Amino acid sequence: MGKFDSKSFNEKNFKYSVEHTRIPNLKTNELKKSKALKGSKDIQDVFKQDGTAYARIAMKGLLDGEAVNFDGQTDITATRTKTFERGVVVVGRAKGWIETDFSDEISGQDFMENVADQVAEYKDELDQDTILAILQGIFAMTGAKNLEFVDKHTTKVKKAMDATTLNTATNKACGKNKKKFTMVFMDSDVSTNLENLKLIEHLKYTDAQGIERELDLGTWNGKLVIIDDMPKTEGYFDATAETEGALKIVANSATPATGEIKLEDVIPYLDEKTLKAGDYVIFGTEYVTYILGDGAIDYEDVGVKHPYSMARDEKTNGGEETLYMRQRKVFAPYAISYEKVSQASLSPKDEELANGANWSLVHSGEVDEKDRSYINHKAIPIARIISRG
Repeated sequence: MGKFDSKSFNEKNFKYSVEHTRIPNLKTNELKKSKALKGSKDIQDVFKQDGTAYARIAMKGLLDGEAVNFDGQTDITATRTKTFERGVVVVGRAKGWIETDFSDEISGQDFMENVADQVAEYKDELDQDTILAILQGIFAMTGAKNLEFVDKHTTKVKKAMDATTLNTATNKACGKNKKKFTMVFMDSDVSTNLENLKLIEHLKYTDAQGIERELDLGTWNGKLVIIDDMPKTEGYFDATAETEGALKIVANSATPATGEIKLEDVIPYLDEKTLKAGDYVIFGTEYVTYILGDGAIDYEDVGVKHPYSMARDEKTNGGEETLYMRQRKVFAPYAISYEKVSQASLSPKDEELANGANWSLVHSGEVDEKDRSYINHKAIPIARIISRG
């Protein structure tokens, strides 16, 4: 048994409540809670039994090759299936929170209880940040086959999304397998635009009085829409002199007048051409929307020896207590391997997960890339849309 608030508690059955008034948490963490995550017995077995921090798990290859003409005079050719490998890594995170006895005594409040009430939500935020870093990393992959995935699974529109964007994006990513996609994660700004266009159909339910009401959840082209805090970047885009609100670029040595901006101040620039004085830009926001299928990411909580513990310090500040939290979890996107090319310790930081060099489509493992067989990118139900607001 450990100690919580100077009382015994069972760390393995640590429960949380949210009964007290506190600053509201505006993050909803819906990506973490969705069906995009599914359990994996293979991952569970390799990490819980072997206790390692990184593992490579075999994936059985698919049949390939062309059939020959069966005409009584053509020899039948035969090929072997190849085994693919997927690297998976454990992501470890830990945090502690301190509260002093004196704060409780002069306020009549139990501040450590307030901390404990929020731990579960805090962990969801950590996990969501990890997932978003992984998604950023896999869309930053390099190498010919990896770039084929990145290109085909990315749809970039130089405007706000409209009625055709989602269907176009899923078809570009997976062709006839676009039915694998089941949910769309978007920022509230993006969903508001689609709602204004009447493209999102809100789900309904009938309450106990028989009255039909709308749910916060909706669908777009039959796919569940989940609204959350998603990646977005403010910066400058190409424009023309006729674009409302456009700024004319002037040389760095010039003094900008109203409606003008120095070339060096066009940061960040989010389009593709080489800017020069005389060009026009407009300030705006670029949004990333993710489209995922059920089970797009394998997830396992591999556990730690002490997920929660309390420490009592009688001397410091007249007495204080610290609640410690630890976790080790695996988030492994389907058919994409974590290669651990650039990782400084046994657990990757979010910055390392976001590094495209650490990720690759699963392949058969030959030394020369030309000899490798890669998984067909159309089998991976992960895609993104980059749009503007």
